[in-house]
Amino acid sequence: MNVHDSRRIEEVLEHAGWTATDEPTLASLILFNTCSVREKAEQKLRSVVGTLRPLKDTNPNLVIAIAGCVAQQEGEALLRRMSHVDIVIGPDNISELPNLIEHIQDGAPPIARTVFDNEAPKFLRASPREGIAEVTGFVTIMKGCDERCSFCIVPYTRGSERYRPADDIIGEIRGLVDGGVREITLLGQTVNSWFDPTDGTAEEGDSRFAALLTRISEEVPGLLRLRYTSPHPRHVTPALVKAHAELKVMPAHVHLPVQSGSNRVLKRMIRRYTREDYIDRARKLLSARPGMTLATDIIVGFPGETDEDFEETLSLVREVGFVAAFAFKYSPRPYTPALKLGDDVSEAVKDARLATLFALVDELQGAHLARLLGTRQEVLIEDRSRDNSGRFVGRTAQNEITHVEVAEGIDPIGALVEVTIVEAYKHSLLGRMEGAIAMPARPVKSTPARVRLPVAPSVASTAASE
Repeated sequence: MNVHDSRRIEEVLEHAGWTATDEPTLASLILFNTCSVREKAEQKLRSVVGTLRPLKDTNPNLVIAIAGCVAQQEGEALLRRMSHVDIVIGPDNISELPNLIEHIQDGAPPIARTVFDNEAPKFLRASPREGIAEVTGFVTIMKGCDERCSFCIVPYTRGSERYRPADDIIGEIRGLVDGGVREITLLGQTVNSWFDPTDGTAEEGDSRFAALLTRISEEVPGLLRLRYTSPHPRHVTPALVKAHAELKVMPAHVHLPVQSGSNRVLKRMIRRYTREDYIDRARKLLSARPGMTLATDIIVGFPGETDEDFEETLSLVREVGFVAAFAFKYSPRPYTPALKLGDDVSEAVKDARLATLFALVDELQGAHLARLLGTRQEVLIEDRSRDNSGRFVGRTAQNEITHVEVAEGIDPIGALVEVTIVEAYKHSLLGRMEGAIAMPARPVKSTPARVRLPVAPSVASTAASE
């Protein structure tokens, strides 16, 4: 979500005539897009923004803006704590950014805009990037969250769930694919709870997310792969499992957050499913098609987590056989119900549990990658490898990063190619290309003569659960 918002910020500013630069002393605007899922986000923000005070003193016309979840969380308080900041803007107010900058440049006082668009949701539409042939793209289909997990600040910083009409979603995807994108990832805090707001109200066990996947598959023929993140286990329906089994465009991989393997801890987290529920739905997904894999999110050291609770998490990881995991130590987040539970697991215990969990996941991932040696896999080539080896890099249907050796003179970027896996690294694979499976024509665009860089880095790392 954070990366997607950064891209939309960049597009909004470019449409307003702004050009990116990597030299702060030349900038008229410096913007930070933030995430508050992890701990100490505001402290990190204050530290990095504080380094800009001398630059602001030298150039009073410089506009400093803070966007994202920390901005939404703290609002005007950021302006009081950091007097050299001019704009604080929430995720739902990105489209207002050019006008806010103009007001500040005209002499207006610092301003915070952190208003949710609950009554009339707006979804910033992505479009092909001029001069850059992208293979992968993100499309938001919903925002906000109604789950209210006790540890999570997302409902506070992103609001209640709002859904986007299917026709709008498909229209945006079609435009991206016409511009050369070959893989789309659908985004939402609980992406598989989506339903079309023009088609009544959602119900428990709704199959309309699966129906959306089917429509996209049928109506956008140039799309090679369709992913989604992050789903909630409660909304893994029989229809969704069937979509994975029947739709060729769906990859053989799902990132399905579990957070804990202990029913006692899951209840304290307000996850609204049991260990048994999760395992049942995971098994159904794994059986949907050959080679299907799962990854997950896990929190260690949640308030009250005992050694026995943690062992249950380890046993669930083994039982499901995750090939990857984003794992984090619990950290208290403002405005969350878990604050009332205290933080009674020591940092030393959290560190030890996290190390144990990572070691287990690495073992499972290593065994999985080793099993792929000698197999033939379809890889969507995304770019050239960064190691100057002449190789290309992409991902398999199971989402493994794969470095690919190709014959000299061939540029397979944007193509789905068949490779033989010849080596397994710690977290990736090496493959040798056998031939192109599908190589749709991709538009050729001229590169404009100007600098293009991200608007600003995120101050805190984006967690997969956001």
